[in-house]
Amino acid sequence: MDALSETLRVVRLVGAIFLQGRFTAPWCYQSPPADSAAPLLEPGAERFVVFHLITEGDCCLELDGMTPMRLSAGDVIIFPQGHAHRMASEPGLEPATGVRLDAVLARRPRLVAYGGGGAMTRLVCGYLACDARLARMLLAGLPPVVRVNVRGSSGGAWLESSVRYALAEARSPRPGGEGVLSKLAEVLFIEVLRLYMLEQSAGRTGWLAGVGDRIVGGALAALHRQPAQAWTLEDLARVAGTSRSVLAERFQQLVGTSPMQYLTQWRMLLAANLLRRSNATLARIAEDIGYQSDTAFSRAFRREYGVPPAAWRRHQAAGADAR
Repeated sequence: MDALSETLRVVRLVGAIFLQGRFTAPWCYQSPPADSAAPLLEPGAERFVVFHLITEGDCCLELDGMTPMRLSAGDVIIFPQGHAHRMASEPGLEPATGVRLDAVLARRPRLVAYGGGGAMTRLVCGYLACDARLARMLLAGLPPVVRVNVRGSSGGAWLESSVRYALAEARSPRPGGEGVLSKLAEVLFIEVLRLYMLEQSAGRTGWLAGVGDRIVGGALAALHRQPAQAWTLEDLARVAGTSRSVLAERFQQLVGTSPMQYLTQWRMLLAANLLRRSNATLARIAEDIGYQSDTAFSRAFRREYGVPPAAWRRHQAAGADAR
């Protein structure tokens, strides 16, 4: 199993589709910074990533400091750093005003329809919420806007038709519609990452670039598959089919850290996931992620998170109760 699949298997992601837009030209929709929408959509989320899927027509994306980007049906865009942006029929239009964000998001998925009566554009907006450290890992090295077209993938047609079906179900009296939309939002986000890995150009860096690299990807897959193993650089180089020096240099270049430092970070992310989602003892968690004692594990966890694992678990439980 590759590192992306293993990461998504063990780490909890929360997604949802929260808005369905039906706009006629001329129109302009202002999307605020992700951090300002997060408390309304997913209270307590450490990291919040917004995405849009264009299902009909075309439109223009405007983001400060960037040349306007023309989007067409099938395009999905995500904003790894959560920048504010504008979606419009043409560049330079003033966004619609007068509706407060909390009112727009009070009912999900919210249908928003307005414009001047011209050409039709339909889109859906969704989000993914996750642990801040996981987000830093997955999204490292990505540009402010990531764009792929899902209609070019084998699963794209299924995804689009499934989203349309789930949106209709969410407005029906039958239960379960929002749950289906939540899962589809996660699948759509994952498909965007997979397509981006296939399309990314030479010279890109970051975790996704590492996963797609023959050498680094092999080492990452091994670390994710067996995090509790007592790995050495020599062991990893053997798995990756290269020398220690080549692996160390290539890993640092793409991922931004050494293989052994990365292993510690991945183990701590796994530990946080277990602390949040299970009642396992510290000794059991320590053993599961490769530490011979809970004392050694607690020291490593405190270096990464700033507090001992037991205190971190209590804090997470208190936050969940408050929500």
